[in-house]
Amino acid sequence: MSPTSLTSEKSEFGEAKWQRVLLKLSGEALAGERGFGIDNDVINRIADDVIEVWKNLRIEVAIVVGGGNFWRGMTGVEGGLDRAQADYMGMLATVMNALALQDVLEQKQVPTRLQSAIRMPQVAEEYIRRRAIRHLEKHRVVIFAGGTGSPFFTTDTTAALRAVEIDAEALLSAKNGVDGIYTADPKLDPDAEKLEEVSYLDMLNRDLRVMDPTAVTHAKENNMPIVVFDLLGEGNLRRLLCGESVGTIVR
Repeated sequence: MSPTSLTSEKSEFGEAKWQRVLLKLSGEALAGERGFGIDNDVINRIADDVIEVWKNLRIEVAIVVGGGNFWRGMTGVEGGLDRAQADYMGMLATVMNALALQDVLEQKQVPTRLQSAIRMPQVAEEYIRRRAIRHLEKHRVVIFAGGTGSPFFTTDTTAALRAVEIDAEALLSAKNGVDGIYTADPKLDPDAEKLEEVSYLDMLNRDLRVMDPTAVTHAKENNMPIVVFDLLGEGNLRRLLCGESVGTIVR
């Protein structure tokens, strides 16, 4: 059953705007203020926010995690490593984050499945699209790791690809301390204005690099709305999924 055929769930928390979403988490968000590794308080808070909408709004949730808190491929390239080799190292970093998030969710009694684009049968299922969809239909949280399984692609692109593959209704790009898309970097330009809504073409033409342009292009070609928001804002994920204006929507 496709998510679009489902009726919106109502609860004391309100009515769900979408029934199946893909949440993109950056590795940096998991590090919190430490800047490296995983901050236990942050990952538990993220897990609690996911559980709130998964349980109370009955939303089907898939997650793509980055690996920048452990390794960034371009950093390795700048240090002299081969680009493909450095990117594979980054894919391994995403698996570490995914394992940590899976463990935290399962400690909180949430059935979770981890699928990796790189075969690691000891720790994760192999990514199979139909199996992932079946897990979601059984109301399990699905975490995608290992990027696309190929070098030269970011986890933003992975998120856009997986969102389309699993028939998600929206791609939620969660940022750490970034509450949307601005006309310029607000840290550098005091006159930068936050955009409530922007088109795919405007985002690409104005070079608003909050997400990888390849990911934005893939979303555009498949009419996949993107919401860029600050995950660590109090109640932001719930408010967003209940239809409130949170962050910036790209469509």
